[in-house]
Amino acid sequence: MDSKSLLEGSKLWVVEARIQLKSSLKDPEGETILRDLLHKRGVSGVEEVRTAKLLRFKVRSHSREDAESLIRKVCDELRLYNPVSHTCSVRVGEEV
Repeated sequence: MDSKSLLEGSKLWVVEARIQLKSSLKDPEGETILRDLLHKRGVSGVEEVRTAKLLRFKVRSHSREDAESLIRKVCDELRLYNPVSHTCSVRVGEEV
């Protein structure tokens, strides 16, 4: 069976993977934004800034769970993040 047949009847999902430093680690980029771009310009009320990288995928699969599982596997196996210092959260949006 070819891959076209396997995906027959599948849906297209938008899946986002957010990669950021673990909360126990300092985020120098976030600290710079807070200190230099907000506080020095008089912006009040912002207490912390944490930066992250967002990857957005369009995934063809039969279910939301399959789409999420695929992207988790891609992020882990391709080492798109370092599990020692980063977290990777995956969110599946509505089908396209």
